[in-house]
Amino acid sequence: MIGRTLAVMRKEFIHIIRDPRTLMVVFMIPIVQLVLLGYAATTDIQHLATAVLDGDRTQQSRTLIEAYRATGYFEIAYRVRSEAELADLVDSGKVRAGLVIPSGYGADMAAGKHTEVGFVVDGSDPAVASTVFAASQAVGQSQTQTIIQKRLGMKLPVLPGVEVRPRVWYNPEMKSANFMIPGLIGMILQMLATMLTALAIVREREQGTMEQLIVTPIRPAELVIGKMMPYVLVSFFDLIEVLVIGYFWFGVPIHGSLLLLLILSTLFLVTSLGIGLFISSVAHTQQEAMMMSWFMMLPSVFLSGFFFPLEAMPHALQVVSYAIPLRYMLIILRGIVLKGVGLGPLAGETWALIIFGVVIMSMAAARFQKQLA
Repeated sequence: MIGRTLAVMRKEFIHIIRDPRTLMVVFMIPIVQLVLLGYAATTDIQHLATAVLDGDRTQQSRTLIEAYRATGYFEIAYRVRSEAELADLVDSGKVRAGLVIPSGYGADMAAGKHTEVGFVVDGSDPAVASTVFAASQAVGQSQTQTIIQKRLGMKLPVLPGVEVRPRVWYNPEMKSANFMIPGLIGMILQMLATMLTALAIVREREQGTMEQLIVTPIRPAELVIGKMMPYVLVSFFDLIEVLVIGYFWFGVPIHGSLLLLLILSTLFLVTSLGIGLFISSVAHTQQEAMMMSWFMMLPSVFLSGFFFPLEAMPHALQVVSYAIPLRYMLIILRGIVLKGVGLGPLAGETWALIIFGVVIMSMAAARFQKQLA
């Protein structure tokens, strides 16, 4: 009995060794998970891109700006001249916060009067918004303590000082569902398009029916399009399904254009289909294709901003995230659904998806066509 069991074990080990690509993926997945979870799985926000609207331009206002910079939470990335300019930066996702210092701030500070400053918070990501909300008020309290100590040598805030009034845009209640459900659309689109496309083509090869299709009058391009289109339709059905359930069940508002959302989702689907086609040209079995698809999904899950804010990640991983197509799609989804923005503020992300789609699909189609030949 032991001998027969050992013989089966030996046979199975031989099968594993003869499939080095699957073996490599199996050994690489834990390492990738360890690195991504160790460095990317964090909500400790630092150096958050912040815009400043300084309507006072005095020494006192510059001191307040420097106090925000000194906390380490905020990085003054832009100085704007109007609230409209500030709104454009928040809409496009270039900044997550904005400090608004009114005219007369310095004079009120010099006179020891009560003064207020505004602070805009992008509430589309509740994890970031909560940290920014608390940090913005902490700076105001610290400034009040400093004023009191300088004037009266007191340690208790018994006199008027600086009051920070945060305003949360797009998601005032900071509901996590408003953040997660648009992200789920992008994740579902990529997962379905990539995995189902790869499995469908590899299944044809594994069952021996690919050769039968090749000898028919069907051209390679027609074969690829015919295999992919059903999964495009399935992906779009799931997109609409998530939107409907999110809107009616979870109360997620849809502020932007659904037509624009569908058009830009098509660009993202081209990229995901290209990844699936490329995997199908490399994998020999459905199991291998599934493992490779999962391996490709790992960076997208952790480095796209789906779960964890990009601002909390090390700089090296933030740079790597620019090579993740899902990063741009999530910005588009949350921009259209939560912020109601149009194509203008999303032009950079749209061009990124176009470039990714053309490059990835061209490479995958060339490799697939060469394999068919």
